[in-house]
Amino acid sequence: MRIGIVNDLALAREVLRRVVASVPGHTVAWAADDGDEAVRLATSDRPDVILMDLVMPRLNGVEATRQIMQHAPCPILIVTASVTTNFPLVFQALGAGGMDAVDTPTLGPTGAVQNATKLVERLQKLEAALDWQSGSMIAPASRVAAPSNDLPLLVTIGSSTGGPEALIHLVGAFPEDFPAAVLISQHIGADFAMGLVQQLGNWSRLPVRSAREGELPTAGTVYIAVSDDHLELGADRRLHYTPVPRHWPYRPSVDVLFTSASTNSSRPGVAALLTGMGTDGSTGLLRLRAAGWHTIAQDEATSVVYGMPKAAAEKRAAIEVLPLPHIGLSIVAKINALKRQR
Repeated sequence: MRIGIVNDLALAREVLRRVVASVPGHTVAWAADDGDEAVRLATSDRPDVILMDLVMPRLNGVEATRQIMQHAPCPILIVTASVTTNFPLVFQALGAGGMDAVDTPTLGPTGAVQNATKLVERLQKLEAALDWQSGSMIAPASRVAAPSNDLPLLVTIGSSTGGPEALIHLVGAFPEDFPAAVLISQHIGADFAMGLVQQLGNWSRLPVRSAREGELPTAGTVYIAVSDDHLELGADRRLHYTPVPRHWPYRPSVDVLFTSASTNSSRPGVAALLTGMGTDGSTGLLRLRAAGWHTIAQDEATSVVYGMPKAAAEKRAAIEVLPLPHIGLSIVAKINALKRQR
């Protein structure tokens, strides 16, 4: 992969060059020392991946990410001195289009690069996602669903690039008496998923919590997948994590969640597929529509990356294609209508 490096510190740029050069098949496309230069270089010479710092003079990493995703969209990995310390900015950058975040590797006393493992792993994950063939798909579960009276109405939501910011708008639309359980699969590393739970909890009238293995969903609660394994609804009506498919590059997978809900929920619910790169979730959304669910895809104008919802629209998986501000209102209206039918 051709990789662009953005960092205002010359030492950090050199460390990142060494990490990139250490991985066979990876080369440095260019290096920028601030966000303005990064936007200019990405527009004129779009790389396969950009390693984006956050705290920089003039144009910071959040705004640079936002502008690059508007003018020359490509995968952006946030690489900052401390993800924990800078998490509010990290969350903003993920909402602007960043795909993941890691700490910047450093040089040890001997001059050797230290703490590069997570960065290399993230680059391998991105490379697998770029190489993935969209024709591969998850086989649907074949187990018989349990009786319907022990499961509330369900809302399933999938998102990727730009998803954290979109999810803030969405969960903020749900009222305190919302009569459905909300299951969310957002492509994000497990080590940052709890930060997503906390941030969404700040904007939601409903309790937002991590989805726990074996948990029975309850109405009026938002559950977030917090594992590199895939969240699914089991035939026992409980939430489970599965590593299968093991080589699926989008983790946690939206298709796995949607497909399990189409199989193991005997009553229709509402599903929404939001902004994101790739096609994950589009086939699962089609299966939900075939099972009688009301399905929604985010429109191009409000998507940071019109990939996943575009694939859903092209497959006719979405009953509605809506701008982000209208999706939450539509979900609430459809859930209330389904509640009246029960």
